[in-house]
Amino acid sequence: MGEATFAPNDLLVSDVPVITRNITIASGQNLKRGAVLGVITASDKYVLSAAAAADGSEVPSLVLAFDVDASAADVVAAAYASGAFDSTKLILGAGHTAATVEAAFREASAPLYVRVLK
Repeated sequence: MGEATFAPNDLLVSDVPVITRNITIASGQNLKRGAVLGVITASDKYVLSAAAAADGSEVPSLVLAFDVDASAADVVAAAYASGAFDSTKLILGAGHTAATVEAAFREASAPLYVRVLK
């Protein structure tokens, strides 16, 4: 398996409790911290969530906690399951906006929040 590395970038904001969990990032991706992830239902592996996907990953569910290079193989990495995030620091897949990601988190009753900072 590959490696995950930490690169701080002020992604987390507010005093919402931060919880991470280990997940499997599907191979073929090189993702940065802050990537909004969806899970492929058939494999239980995570990819950058894209609104047009039809495999379950179209629903944003977690936020990647560390840079991950899974270009050659699957990688186990930490993802945020709880926290508040600066909307400008999130990496969104095709078809998603900060508002659609926030709406998906609310629909799932996930303790994940997207904040627009001024």
